[in-house]
Amino acid sequence: MGPKWEQLDQDVVGHCSACGHVTELFELPGRGEKYCLACSADIATSVILSGEIDAATMNGSDANALVSEFAEISSRMLVRAQSE
Repeated sequence: MGPKWEQLDQDVVGHCSACGHVTELFELPGRGEKYCLACSADIATSVILSGEIDAATMNGSDANALVSEFAEISSRMLVRAQSE
């Protein structure tokens, strides 16, 4: 007898929790929402950047480049959400 395949109880296609586009959705660890590929990448990057900005600020380091990158990602996500 072959392997038993379990049906996953999740939406494969639906509305992205960030931009609202109807497309294939992905889950990020530790988050209940589901995102399109572009938003999931941007959100994951934003989480990492946020931690790096906090660490740089606590160390007294210059975080301007990190803040600029964070702002660029935020703008890109806003444009994506408004294009719905």
